Amino acid sequence: MKRLIYTIITIVLLFVGQTAQGAVRSWELDKAHSNFYFGIGHIFSVVQGHFTDYSGEIMFDPNNLEESHFFFEIKTSSIETNVAKRDKHLQSSDFFDEKNFPLMTFKSTKITDAGGGVYEVSGNFTVKGQSHELVLPLTFAGIKKHPAMKGKEVIGFNGKVTIDRLAYNVGNGKFFDMGGVGKDVDIFVTLEALSKK
Repeated sequence: MKRLIYTIITIVLLFVGQTAQGAVRSWELDKAHSNFYFGIGHIFSVVQGHFTDYSGEIMFDPNNLEESHFFFEIKTSSIETNVAKRDKHLQSSDFFDEKNFPLMTFKSTKITDAGGGVYEVSGNFTVKGQSHELVLPLTFAGIKKHPAMKGKEVIGFNGKVTIDRLAYNVGNGKFFDMGGVGKDVDIFVTLEALSKK
């Protein structure tokens, strides 16, 4: 009988432990204080821009990276560089071809603690219908009580990565060969997300 009780207690404790470990906190993206910025060379200058229409899903616990994940969806029609003619060209088949490929997505597959507050978020970055492996290094800024929203906490991340746009078929190299538009794109991701305390 004692053995049976011990076995039941052990099973219950294991279940409770697994439940606690699996309870990764969900965070709602604060779009007013988050964005996906980029910079790319144009002859001698650097053109900067961002996307105005996107959504995201963040579940993060630094003590349970196995159950944590990031997912982002960006509408390519929402590209903004402050020049309407250029934005329309970037939306065209010369670059993003937004009519045929309206969305870019990033879905994490693994998160690794790289030390110093940096987490390497490995995932699949899908552009123009093709999925590519990408590692997005995000620096964890922390979690704190939101100073302006009662009962809410805020989490923050910032990250930079450089990609070759031609490897993602964003352009065929024509404008790069002309010396007009660079191929390396610097991407800056800044995120704030909210959760009930």
